[in-house]
Amino acid sequence: MTRLFNDPARFTDDMITGFAAAHPEHVRAVPGGVVRARPTPAGKVAVLTGGGSGHYPAFCGVVGPGFADGSVIGDVFTSPSAARARSVAEAAEAGGGVLFLFGNYAGDVMNFGLAARQLTGDGIPARCFAVTDDIASAPADQTARRRGIAGGFVVFKTASAAAEEGAPLEDVVRVAEHTNARTRTLGVAFDGCTLPGGEAPLFTVPEGRLGLGLGIHGEPGVSEDALGTAEELARALVTGLLADRPADAGDGGRVAVVLNGLGATKYEELYVLWGAVARLLDDAGLTPVRPEVGELVTSLDMAGCSLTLTWLDDELERLWRAPADTPAFRRGALPELPAETAAVRPAAAPRRRDRSAVTASGAAVEVAEVAVHALRAARDVLHRDAEALGRL
Repeated sequence: MTRLFNDPARFTDDMITGFAAAHPEHVRAVPGGVVRARPTPAGKVAVLTGGGSGHYPAFCGVVGPGFADGSVIGDVFTSPSAARARSVAEAAEAGGGVLFLFGNYAGDVMNFGLAARQLTGDGIPARCFAVTDDIASAPADQTARRRGIAGGFVVFKTASAAAEEGAPLEDVVRVAEHTNARTRTLGVAFDGCTLPGGEAPLFTVPEGRLGLGLGIHGEPGVSEDALGTAEELARALVTGLLADRPADAGDGGRVAVVLNGLGATKYEELYVLWGAVARLLDDAGLTPVRPEVGELVTSLDMAGCSLTLTWLDDELERLWRAPADTPAFRRGALPELPAETAAVRPAAAPRRRDRSAVTASGAAVEVAEVAVHALRAARDVLHRDAEALGRL
């Protein structure tokens, strides 16, 4: 259960305030999320991760040199608005354009897409990419319908590293697409998570069972199975992923691996599981490259884990290995930054258009009163039935 909060409705805002205060050397808070403490270097692509909160260290925990330039943060398990996405993008961009990276969920696709169109219309090139790594959410011939879960971490890392190297926007998008096409994830849940202020978990798993194919927003698994040993679980996860390997991956090769805890599974348990996973990967002719074992994409206090494999080529391995320095993820040593790295927007790129306020009169005032009344009624219904709607 999530126990520490003030007003549940302000849980995310309070979290952002505390997060920025704890990591001033890495991030600063802006309306809608956080950006790097130091301005984005002029001309660099601004890579922005985003989605609902409740998944720490995704998404804000990976903001820093070598990784994301900023993170757009919505309420718990809720897509951030287009206004939030736009606000963070304007604070982070430096003339090289913006790439929004997020999981394949309807709200994220809609809101980040709207923000990207608005930014592009104002002279700031902006693109979106939705991660689709969850093999349990759609069959292999319908990968575009798959959800994005912990495999997004690998996509975020490689795309961010490409941007750090100075790649232009289209190349950074290409790297995200290429990584996603070679990434597969399968997860299990042993018990559900509880929203701040909630009285019960969003779902439960019977004692001695597990939910296979969970989502990271409190969605239960797509099927149930008996909870066996760590060895048996490792075999189920590895077998499932190998059966869905990318067509161009071959039978062996080098893989980035993420064994991800979802919030309530202890690190010791994950290492027990990893011992079996590593042996099974070796048996399959796969060599793990800088494997990550720990909490990287959580779901509040959900008990469970997921396994991600990304089949690497030379380019992806270089980007996966590249150094990074963020509040939640550090790798290697980054070169010293020059004293002045302030963002400078090219003179040819226009600022956002002025949107002057318009005063209504006559019949427009009456229409506005009706609209306000309707919006207030909708707000009241949403607050009254928030728990039931959340479960849906």
